[in-house]
Amino acid sequence: MSTLPQLVEEDIQRLDAALRELLVQTEATTALIVDKGGFLITNQGDAQQFDLTTIAALGSGAFMANQTIANLVHETNFNSVYQQGENFSMFVICVDEQCLLVVIFKAQVSVGVVKYFAARCVPQIAQQMQIAQERDPGAGLDLSELNLANTSDLFKKNTQAP
Repeated sequence: MSTLPQLVEEDIQRLDAALRELLVQTEATTALIVDKGGFLITNQGDAQQFDLTTIAALGSGAFMANQTIANLVHETNFNSVYQQGENFSMFVICVDEQCLLVVIFKAQVSVGVVKYFAARCVPQIAQQMQIAQERDPGAGLDLSELNLANTSDLFKKNTQAP
């Protein structure tokens, strides 16, 4: 799996703006950008109602399982997963090699509307991730290799002057 680019505050602000626009367009409850390893990158919407960290991990797992099924049936591109519920549904779509877009919406909201606007949001997210990648191509992170028990190496003050 490729590495996630190093994201700065401006990247997160632009990603959040794209998610907020998606929420308005779809009337969805929550939207998340997730690393394919299952780590939550950013989210917008109702963060109190759901355990977003767990949803990020399980949504990524559902998508990756879907990809494995695609390979087993000789399909090259299952790029999304839709899970329908009685109260809430979830739509997960691939953004690029590193991340996914997860949208949680009330069951009364049309999945067609969510799919349509999510597909329009994906290029905005991918473009911002590409901008971050091009800013410093060697500075990416593979979040799955992090030692979360000791984050001291991850959160250090930048001592290099700009």
